[in-house]
Amino acid sequence: MNRLHKEQWEQQQLHPAGSRSTATLGRQHAERPDEWRTCFERDRDRVIHCSAFRRLMYKTQVFINHVGDNQRTRMTHSLEVVQVSRSLASALRLNEALCETLALAHDLGHPPYGHSGEAALDQCMQDFGGFDHNAQSLRVVDVLERRSPDYRGLNLSAEVRAGLRKHQPQENAAGDALYPMLEAQLVDLADSTAYHYHDIDDGIREVILDPVQMERDLPLWAMAVETTRQRHPELDSKRLLWQRAANELLGMTIADIREESQRRLDQSGAESSAAAQAYDQRLIGHSADFRRMVAELHEYLYQHMYYREEVNWHVRRSTDLLVHLCHYLFDHPVAVPASFTETADSKERAVCDFLAGMTDRYVEKVSRELGILPSY
Repeated sequence: MNRLHKEQWEQQQLHPAGSRSTATLGRQHAERPDEWRTCFERDRDRVIHCSAFRRLMYKTQVFINHVGDNQRTRMTHSLEVVQVSRSLASALRLNEALCETLALAHDLGHPPYGHSGEAALDQCMQDFGGFDHNAQSLRVVDVLERRSPDYRGLNLSAEVRAGLRKHQPQENAAGDALYPMLEAQLVDLADSTAYHYHDIDDGIREVILDPVQMERDLPLWAMAVETTRQRHPELDSKRLLWQRAANELLGMTIADIREESQRRLDQSGAESSAAAQAYDQRLIGHSADFRRMVAELHEYLYQHMYYREEVNWHVRRSTDLLVHLCHYLFDHPVAVPASFTETADSKERAVCDFLAGMTDRYVEKVSRELGILPSY
């Protein structure tokens, strides 16, 4: 199908509250429409081909990138968010291309060393405007990437840019506070769904999490394990049992989001994307009981995995190196490439942009070249 056929299909097949390509608010710099791709498909392709997306391959998700070959990275996490997002978007008849684009782009602004790297960089920048990876994702696609001589950034559609402003309030022309569009709500929930699943999978494989203890402590995990045993009563491999249980948990979570979101959509009667945003609650979400179990799981992972010494020793050493490098560059801004100083309003912001774009291994490479070592 060419673009016109795809746009016609959207008009006929998407939920009335789904985002239509033809209703886009456009781009900051006007461009001729593509012959074959909708505006959101075009955005998706620009994200996939940008440098910041490629660098996600060597950025930490939970485990420092060089610790092993099987753990998730920031890129594989993003791809898993795509999978969850597209599954849900298809079932709910929302715009898959828009969801895919938001899922691919949502972590473009993440610095090296995961959330610990983000906290360290925010601390370094506390007197200079701070650092937030969501705001940085928008900065990446608006300013730091350069794919055209006509403008800076990727010139993405207004809808994608709005979706990347995850936690900033959005308003309509009348000044009414709005929830994000449905596709952005969906990707936000797909993000947490994906990392809960893959962090459990990684944590069990690396012997950080005890799946037997989890079965006693977490009702949601116990349900997933019991369902797996019922489906595969002859399964005698513990490793495969836990892997299948993690997959079962993912499937259960997606199913709950799908069923609850469909119920809310039907109840709302929303006939447009704007009406869905103005409704008195988010229309994409978990049922009350499932939301409580997910919150318990989230807290459990923080207590039993994210703060474990086996994980944090490598993280602390790496973020310590990142902080040392940041302060060195504050004092020696000449070491920052000119492309960053040209797009920043201060030397500190130029340093922050430079560091946020680095991969884990590039931090170490630059530090070695500058003679910088961690404290321990």
